Amino acid sequence: MSLEHADPAAAEARPAVTADAVLDAALTLFAERGYHGTAVSQIAASLGIRTSSLYNHMRSKQDLLEAIIGRTVDGVLDDFRAAIDDVGDPVERLRRAIRVYALRHATHRREALVANRDTASLPEPARTRTRQRERDHERAVRAIISDGAGTGDFHVDSPALASFAILEMCLSIARWFRDDGARTAGQVAEEYADFALRIAGFVPDRPSPARRAQQRPDDRDQ
Repeated sequence: MSLEHADPAAAEARPAVTADAVLDAALTLFAERGYHGTAVSQIAASLGIRTSSLYNHMRSKQDLLEAIIGRTVDGVLDDFRAAIDDVGDPVERLRRAIRVYALRHATHRREALVANRDTASLPEPARTRTRQRERDHERAVRAIISDGAGTGDFHVDSPALASFAILEMCLSIARWFRDDGARTAGQVAEEYADFALRIAGFVPDRPSPARRAQQRPDDRDQ
């Protein structure tokens, strides 16, 4: 079609394609089809542009994957640090850490699906860097459980096994949660935080000596 016969209204109605729009389109398709199941031409088609035009906004499909997973892992770690900042009690730290982790899997489902399934497709050194950051997060959760075991709040033989179980439990949220479901994202996050405390062996009716001391006034001087 010549330019003189092109529909100017249709051209104006089409949203401008930006790098963020390309990333979002890739995220949706990666989540639905998988990284290897998505062609660059499909990303272009979802935006209503030619494949050649797509490269004005990206370098490669692999770069899109790296950006998506990098932002996702950054978000997980930022959530974790903000949640436990200045919180000393290991029970409350674990509750907050898992609440935000579960919430992210309910509210950022596309990102969670891609990161959990397609990290192995990242090029080096991005793949190793991402795996290390994932291990850093797991070890930080494990450290909270170890702290709670030390204070007598948690009763678990292996903090490492408990942390793996808790984090893996949260990963599944991205696969089944729906915005129109029976529970809101916040409600699911609260329940999963309670599940995490149970996995760690926290028994509210059997507080540790330190927790009992915090709950009762010291009457030794009375």
